[in-house]
Order: sequence, then C-alpha cells, then structure tokens
Amino acid sequence: MAGNSQRRGARRAAGSKKGATAGSGGQSRHRLQGKGPTPAAEHRPGHPAQRRAAAAQRASQRAAAQAGGGRPSRDRRPGRDSVDAPELLVGRNPVVEALRAAVPAATLYVAQGVEADDRVSEAVRLAADRGVPILEVGRPELDRMTGGVLHQGLGLQVPPYGYAHADDVLARALESPDPPLVVALDGVTDPRNLGAVVRSAAAFGADGVLLPERRAAGMTATAWRTSAGAAARLPVARVTNLVRTLRAYQQAGLFVAGLDADGEVGLDDLEVAVDPLVVVVGSEGRGLSRLVGETCDLTVSIPMTASTESLNASVAAAVALAEVARRRRATRG
Repeated sequence: MAGNSQRRGARRAAGSKKGATAGSGGQSRHRLQGKGPTPAAEHRPGHPAQRRAAAAQRASQRAAAQAGGGRPSRDRRPGRDSVDAPELLVGRNPVVEALRAAVPAATLYVAQGVEADDRVSEAVRLAADRGVPILEVGRPELDRMTGGVLHQGLGLQVPPYGYAHADDVLARALESPDPPLVVALDGVTDPRNLGAVVRSAAAFGADGVLLPERRAAGMTATAWRTSAGAAARLPVARVTNLVRTLRAYQQAGLFVAGLDADGEVGLDDLEVAVDPLVVVVGSEGRGLSRLVGETCDLTVSIPMTASTESLNASVAAAVALAEVARRRRATRG
C-alpha cells in the first residue's frame, strides 16, 4: 500500500537471512488446536441427554446408599467391606437370582424390545415389589454400559459386595449340624474362576469361602454372574493374611487340606473328608504359595491321566468338593 514502504519495520534490513514474515499458520503456541471428535450427547455439558444421564446416576447413587452398601452379613466390621464402585450384574439368571435373594439393588435396566420370557417378567415383578427403579434403555446403550458382555437384555446395578468376616464364616461353620466345610482360595485372580468356585461351594454344602484381599480376584459383577446367584446365599470373606486365618481355623479344630499336583495323598484316600475341613485351592498358574502350602496339614492330589498336567482352579475345587460331599453322604447313610 502506498506510503507504507517508509514505515519503521516495514522492510527488513539488507542482508537478513530470514524470509518473509509468515502468519501463525500452525506455528508455536499460536497453532490451531483441534477439538477432536464430537462427544456423545450424554457427555456434552448442558445437553438434555447429559442432564438426564446425570440425574439417573445421582438417583442410582442415592438408592445404593440407602440399600446399605452391599449384601447384609452377620456382623459387618469396619475395614472389612469392599471399597469398589457399584457393579452392573448382567444376564437373566444372575439378575433373577440376585432379586430373589433380596440382594440390595440400585437400578434394573431392561433393554427396549427384549423378549419378555418368564425370567424377564419375574425380574421386573421382583424389582417392582421391592421398589427398585426400572429403566428401559436402548440395546446399544446397555451394550455400552456392560462393555460388550452378553447381558440378555437385563442389567442390575448392585452396590459393592458386602464381604463377611472370617470369624463369622467360622461361627456359621461350627454352628452347622454337619461337619464344618470351608473353601479357601490362594491367589485365584480370575473372577470367573472365583464365581465358579463359589457356585460349587454352595452346591456341595460348604459354609463359606475365604479369599485374600491382595493379589486375588474379588466379587465383581463377572464373579457374580459366574456364580449364578450363589454368592447371595453363601458368605464370602476377604482376609488380610490367609496364613494367619488358616492357623486360626486350625486352632478351632478344622483340618486344612491343600490341593496340589504333587500332594502327599490322592483324593481317593482323603479320609479326613468327613471331619471339619478347609479345602485350599491354589492359583491358576503357580498353585499353592509356599507359606500356605507349609501351613496345610495335608496336601492332596487329584488322580489324572499322565497326558493332563493340571486342572483349572474352579474345576479342581469342584472335583474335590464333590468327593468330600460323596464321603459325607456315605457316612450318614
């Protein structure tokens, strides 16, 4: 533009190596920042869908708090309960079993257009009778909430699992008319294995299940689903030190038998099966830890063909518990 050529700074001094002045053009701190993909409606502040989702979450949290924070136990002690977030229990059988057992529940989610068979109808009826909020959601939304897990059109939000105390499990076992039977898990980290063990323990008459607080699976929604509702009927206790707890059970008169591939006796020769007993199941990979193995009164192996190295933890527990139950029935008969 005319006249600008004489303005101070309009032209660079001769000999300057720098080229023509450029605009910000994405340089330095002046670069244009992309905002990324547009978030979903329920994640956009101020959007009606976001307000509805926030209101539903607040209602669920209030209902969970009123429900008492988990499944009632005989004697809830401070510091023994789970601190996990609320879980979403999915699947028709687990949801119906949990509602039948009066497990505290915050919300029942039903997928739109789900085929209303007997289990769906019973779940809705039980939830309505107990005053549990029932929300109908789209199937894609329920898929998102469950992380793609097969939900069969039903989801039940439950508060964190309320663990029993190890002393309560022992008291329940000693009060039983049958010889005490407790299952202890030593480092089982797969929640599906945990749920399957709880289911087998309930099926074969165990009085409770013990599991460590650290380096072990807890009663998550996955474990709940695998147990098919058995976790609502059988107390599960988390213990700080499994070795110390096993020794306390031994002092109370229970015999501790650990399952081990190189056990001292075979399962066929487990004469103490009819006595007060704790069956200890090792982890999926390493089996019994050294200290737990040394604490056991006896280690027991399950006879197998030479081509099979080991059994899954939950399968091994089921086989051992079935043999214990068989021997006890034979003694009663």
